[in-house]
Amino acid sequence: MPRYISLHSLSCLTRQGAEQLAARLTSASGISARRVLVNMLEGKMLVEFEATDREAAEAWLRSERFHYDWLMRVEWESEEGKLRPIF
Repeated sequence: MPRYISLHSLSCLTRQGAEQLAARLTSASGISARRVLVNMLEGKMLVEFEATDREAAEAWLRSERFHYDWLMRVEWESEEGKLRPIF
């Protein structure tokens, strides 16, 4: 299944609030969250997840009212210093 990474700006969010968002993402149906990375100091969150296609990813984010700054499909990943395609 295609993999995506999204960037989210978090304003005035506590650690507990970030934990709730992470729990909501990891228990979601329609997408499959792989990792949630948060920087509280800068107010940013990266989410790595799988979705059937970009339209499904965007639709899920909209339906859950998750504003995102950008969304990127992952096509290549480095492994042992070499890029390999993601399928």
